[in-house]
Amino acid sequence: MNINKDKKVESIEVKKNRKISELLSLMENTGFQGKNLAKTVSVFENMVRNPDVTILFGYAASLSTTGQWKIINWLLDNNYIDILVPTGANISEDIVEAMGGSYLQYSQNSNDSELFEKGFNRYYDILGDESEYLEMTELIAEFILTLDGDYIYSSREFLKYFGDWLLTKNIDSIVSSAARNDVPIFCPAFADSPYGDAALIAKSKNFNLKIDAIKDYTEYMSLAEKVKETGVVYIGGGVPKDWIQLFSVTADLLYSDRKVPSRSDGRIRKNIGKDETYYPHKYAIQITTDSPQWGSLSGCTFEEAVSWGKEDPEGQLVQCYCDATIALPIFSHALCERLDNFKRQGKKLFKFF
Repeated sequence: MNINKDKKVESIEVKKNRKISELLSLMENTGFQGKNLAKTVSVFENMVRNPDVTILFGYAASLSTTGQWKIINWLLDNNYIDILVPTGANISEDIVEAMGGSYLQYSQNSNDSELFEKGFNRYYDILGDESEYLEMTELIAEFILTLDGDYIYSSREFLKYFGDWLLTKNIDSIVSSAARNDVPIFCPAFADSPYGDAALIAKSKNFNLKIDAIKDYTEYMSLAEKVKETGVVYIGGGVPKDWIQLFSVTADLLYSDRKVPSRSDGRIRKNIGKDETYYPHKYAIQITTDSPQWGSLSGCTFEEAVSWGKEDPEGQLVQCYCDATIALPIFSHALCERLDNFKRQGKKLFKFF
């Protein structure tokens, strides 16, 4: 066992007018989740400054209702995300506020039967007006009715066209920000959200929306040909985390020789019937409240993921066990300070016409 006696804990002294980025630098020399939160900023900064890295960003849970969605817009507008993989909730519930609606602070200790009668839905200590939620769902249905009923869409195609449509209506949401910046969005659990509800509304008007999950997966995995190295960020876990993790270990299945063309940085896994080449993520960040001992992927450690070939054992990997509503604002503001004069070129993995 090697113990570095020069790597000492450094106690933080309180200082007036200290920048958030400076505080995070100090926290990196402390312990527990404060140290890990500080390290997420350093690892993300290294991702952004490395021109060979494509950044995949997973965004789970119901965070747009808690005032976090404009942070995602800021990341998109600064080319800090190249591929976005969200839950359907996070790229629809933000539209309520973008349309002029609002969410209300409340208490988790509430009379929920009374809230139901008054037309409010509760997200722990946040209330959403059901009428505004339905207005947002109807807006999505209105867009669906402009599409080609004979065409089979991927979620990426649907969300690109929807983002462009929202821009014409001056609705500045995550989807429209991604469209403006040519960032592809893949939503693998598409129907498990207001998008599915909007498709039902369109169906009631004799329009059949067709979203092909395998077309989605194939489009997504084909992007592996266009990247050199990958860095990943998971806010929460769930399906977005799984999709992004699979990018490193299943894209090779598209090719008969089990190698992704133009990639030379793979790790070959032998003795499994047929050798396969995996492309572990070089950088990985997760901010989560999920614990690893229950065996779920959401709480799975990056060390465990190394056994699958999903993460590089020599890479920069950090997991911070913290509520994202605490970590994400601190994380983003520290990045804003550190990257103030740095202009990153987005990868523009799809050309839209």
